[in-house]
Amino acid sequence: MSDVMLRTASGGQCALSPDQVGELRASVRGALCLPGEPAYEVSRTIWNAMIDRRPGLVVRAAGAADVIRTVNLARDHGLLLAVRSGGHNIAGNAVCDGGLMLDLSAMKSVRIDPAARTARVEPGVILGEFDREAQAFGLATPLGINSTTGVAGLTLGGGSAG
Repeated sequence: MSDVMLRTASGGQCALSPDQVGELRASVRGALCLPGEPAYEVSRTIWNAMIDRRPGLVVRAAGAADVIRTVNLARDHGLLLAVRSGGHNIAGNAVCDGGLMLDLSAMKSVRIDPAARTARVEPGVILGEFDREAQAFGLATPLGINSTTGVAGLTLGGGSAG
């Protein structure tokens, strides 16, 4: 395997050596996907099929530690970073060309506290999944109308953040 070339936030290039990529792969619980690997095409896809960007590397986070590791890598190397949560991102900001993509879509935990009438939701949860859990406790939320929109995007950007 040769160096993985990634785009930086300033428009330059950064090379990650095979050892650095291997270290990242070993340090995350989720998957690391490179172009040409089977999971890469699925991991870079978002709801808006008109967006066809190709990140240089995708980390499919399984938990908070993976997120921290990926964000630290992006910061330490000045990498262009895109974050995909539910994947219903009409503008396409959830995926980048040549940079590092952090895919949170596998982080699907929903915890409802019916007594406090609160919910804790991980960033990969989509509205339909959240509604199903809340309704099991007789609760509902006026969060959105499209069941395939990610809760993180609805919460942070009215459904347009990612």
